[in-house]
Amino acid sequence: MTGATGVLAGTAADYLLTQGAKVVYLGRSQTKLDAALQRAGDAADRVVTFSCDVVDRASLEDVRIRVMQQWGRIDALINAAGGNIAGAVIAPDQNFTDLKLDDYSKVMELNLNGTVLPSVVFGEVFAEQKSGNIINFSSMAADQAITRVLGYSNAKAGVDNFTRWLAVELAQKFGEGLRVNAIAPGFFIADQNRRLLTREDGSYTRRGEDVIRKTPFRRFGKSEELCGTLHYLLSDASAFVTGTVIPVDGGFSCYSGV
Repeated sequence: MTGATGVLAGTAADYLLTQGAKVVYLGRSQTKLDAALQRAGDAADRVVTFSCDVVDRASLEDVRIRVMQQWGRIDALINAAGGNIAGAVIAPDQNFTDLKLDDYSKVMELNLNGTVLPSVVFGEVFAEQKSGNIINFSSMAADQAITRVLGYSNAKAGVDNFTRWLAVELAQKFGEGLRVNAIAPGFFIADQNRRLLTREDGSYTRRGEDVIRKTPFRRFGKSEELCGTLHYLLSDASAFVTGTVIPVDGGFSCYSGV
């Protein structure tokens, strides 16, 4: 699980641990990785943590080698690392021409390259095993024009396309044992967007109100509400499912707003 020190991915990784899985937590914060190991408690023997950069091939290859040495196989890769940078966002008082291309490129690299590169590195194991399961994290921003978040939107649209492309490629080259899917979370409160969507007193900002208005459930998601879909995609219950992007969004993606 890349990005396992984040709110959504961390909750998912913890959930998989409760279901008996052996879980490799990858993240950039050693403090948060240590906290994950502490949360594991009696299940700590099924947890491995690595400080890892998802756009650093050498770092990823080191993880692959060490996991294979310890456990002998890898069954799934969950690409959940991602994020945004202010310069790749168009603020309300800015125009598209104010975009900072350096920051835009960094967001594209983290979210898109940071999905492709781990898939390349760990996909080598899956190809050799003739089995493996890749699950990418997409976003509501991939399929709709969500204002401001230009770089993030473009990157996640790329993730959707990559998910479908790689699903076809791996199945044709290595057989039905290799599957690639994605989940597209709706709006969940996490560290990166908390101040954008809510005020200190817990009330919604104007943008938060806009999101709630377009979400038929009239609330933000809870991090644990991603776990069921993730479990399904990892399990044999979805053995004939590949190349899909599944929204978990309280209806956001199907509602026009009118």
